[in-house]
Amino acid sequence: MNGFAAIFILLGVFWIQTSALQTFVLNEPNNDYVTATMTISNEKNLADVHVRSGLYSSDTIFDYSHGYVATRLFSRNACFILKISEASIPELQEIGRLAFEKKTMKKVYSPQNVWVQFQSGNSLFGNMRDWFLYGKPIEQLCKGLPLYKLVKSEQPLLNYHSCASAGIPTILGINICEKLQKS
Repeated sequence: MNGFAAIFILLGVFWIQTSALQTFVLNEPNNDYVTATMTISNEKNLADVHVRSGLYSSDTIFDYSHGYVATRLFSRNACFILKISEASIPELQEIGRLAFEKKTMKKVYSPQNVWVQFQSGNSLFGNMRDWFLYGKPIEQLCKGLPLYKLVKSEQPLLNYHSCASAGIPTILGINICEKLQKS
């Protein structure tokens, strides 16, 4: 299926993706406060999300061509990278459909949440090989910052120091937690 011909049927509403680039404004549930914008580029096979929420601000890139999600958390001045898994990260067309659904039927609020963890002290700075693997959009987002590789986890109970929220507000939450090192 190409990016120009994605058609979804949604509770009697048709979503026809008419261009290769589409931008969504994401509001908080039950009010008009804009927390994020998301641009989907079908041509480049990526979604670019900008969350502006004070201490909780972040930028996230879903690069489906390279198979990675990268989140820059401004409060931590670092980038976190996760390999895309079909089990936890929806396809680009599904993200677009969910954003359209939220835009047209404002009361829909059923975000999916993904819990991931990183080990502090295990950061690296990207080199040419890393940027080739992760792709140019992720390089532009993360170059010069410490990179942490994320692994999927269950909702944290113990052994976690702190968690930060990122991803796509009201659509796909990515909860990034620091795993405590055992002494």
